[in-house]
Amino acid sequence: MPIKQSGKKELRKSAKRAKINLIQKKKIKDTIKKINKSIDAGKADDAKKLALVAVKLLDKAAKNNVIKQNTAARKKSRVYKAIKKASSK
Repeated sequence: MPIKQSGKKELRKSAKRAKINLIQKKKIKDTIKKINKSIDAGKADDAKKLALVAVKLLDKAAKNNVIKQNTAARKKSRVYKAIKKASSK
């Protein structure tokens, strides 16, 4: 535990930021899971709509350094690849 006042404040700030980052990551994971479920159900149109939401979340997370830019690009690529594969069937 920090002793100085500034150390205590930094601890509070980092805990708050970690909570916010976890929430953002969870939203991304949930959205990607919804996309995969709609692809499995054969609803490519719903998956495309959700993909736009996922891209927005991924871009924002990458911008705020919650996730790395390459990770965001990889996840976006995989989402669109799965949608393209499902819609071609």
